Amino acid sequence: MTGEVHLLTASPRVAAGLLSATAWRRLATARTRLARLADEPLAAAVQAAGHPVVEVGDLSDAEVVQRLRAAAAEGDVVWLCDGDATLVSQACRDALLPVAPLAGSWDLPGAHLLDAVAVMDRLRSPGGCPWDAEQTHETLAPYAVEEAGEVAEAIAGLADGSHRYEDLKEELGDLLLQVLFNARVAAEGSHPAAHGRTEADTPFAIDDVADTLVAKLVRRHPHVYSGSSASTPEEVEAQWAAIKADERTDRAHRRRAANSGHARSSTNE
Repeated sequence: MTGEVHLLTASPRVAAGLLSATAWRRLATARTRLARLADEPLAAAVQAAGHPVVEVGDLSDAEVVQRLRAAAAEGDVVWLCDGDATLVSQACRDALLPVAPLAGSWDLPGAHLLDAVAVMDRLRSPGGCPWDAEQTHETLAPYAVEEAGEVAEAIAGLADGSHRYEDLKEELGDLLLQVLFNARVAAEGSHPAAHGRTEADTPFAIDDVADTLVAKLVRRHPHVYSGSSASTPEEVEAQWAAIKADERTDRAHRRRAANSGHARSSTNE
């Protein structure tokens, strides 16, 4: 064998063409690039960048190894993995074919939340789950309370040994479901509350929930993100309470102004 065999992996949660510079260099200099299907997202992106990809079709892992070995006899080869990296890598090791992993892209912390959003979308979409499809904010409210209580119970159980971290992980997932579920209901805009006439009454999606949280955390941590001098837990707590009070006052003022404006508009209609 004269060439090297590289197994290119990429996160399905990252756009297929957003690969590392190292990956693009390997792809550009490789003599051969192989994939099961040429129209797979990763293979399509590589071809769109001007690097031809050879489609091998529905081969077994052992047959893929044979193709890789044959291609490597003529120079460097890159196998474009499509969820099969572990199986192909093991098949190469079993056949004593040296391979080098090539990370094209990878998940950042929190990336798997995209999977949870996608599942929620599937469940609420036509052809999904009929029970999930008929839920509203009101029918979900008891579950939110229940799941929050079970999270607290799991945390308390860590001390007496009745719960393990595995239990807490599961309960946090159930609570997260309530956030995703209510955000999806809100995004659909079917609730009467979403048909008001002020900014406070507009539908919102899960990204809006995240944006609101990020803005709040940054705003309430000026000792981290700006010039506040709070340095002890007590000072931070007092600062948090003061900022929260200001936010409530500002929100009440904005809503009174918005409602007053709409009232005048309705009178003039």
